[in-house]
Amino acid sequence: MRYSMLEGQRDLVLLLARVLLMTLFVFSGWVKLTGFDGTVSYMASLGAPAPTLAAGIAVCMEFAVGILLILGFYTRPLALLFALFVLGTALLGHPFWTMIEPARSANMTQFLKNLAIMGGLLSLAVSGPGRFSVDGR
Repeated sequence: MRYSMLEGQRDLVLLLARVLLMTLFVFSGWVKLTGFDGTVSYMASLGAPAPTLAAGIAVCMEFAVGILLILGFYTRPLALLFALFVLGTALLGHPFWTMIEPARSANMTQFLKNLAIMGGLLSLAVSGPGRFSVDGR
């Protein structure tokens, strides 16, 4: 069995992974929260059902759940829930298959970025948060 250089730093790498995965969402969630009326308008422009509820869910997931994941609190189930949320935002917010260039390319990139983030979240759901977390204590 080969020993990876990062294996000895597993807990530190998992902490870094949580911070890197969630920083974008916590920041975005804060912007949505502090500009809630604009967030509701944006949700309506996307055709989201119940735009106020959709905006509230987005703020809760991105800001609150993002912070919980950084802290490593209920990491496995919340990472799985967040992966489903990111899939929903990809399908609702980046439907590149309905667009023409240049919006098609830009939204395809965003859609694929969401899939990549889902991969990280699913890895976190399987691996757990590591020792440097609320769960690890």
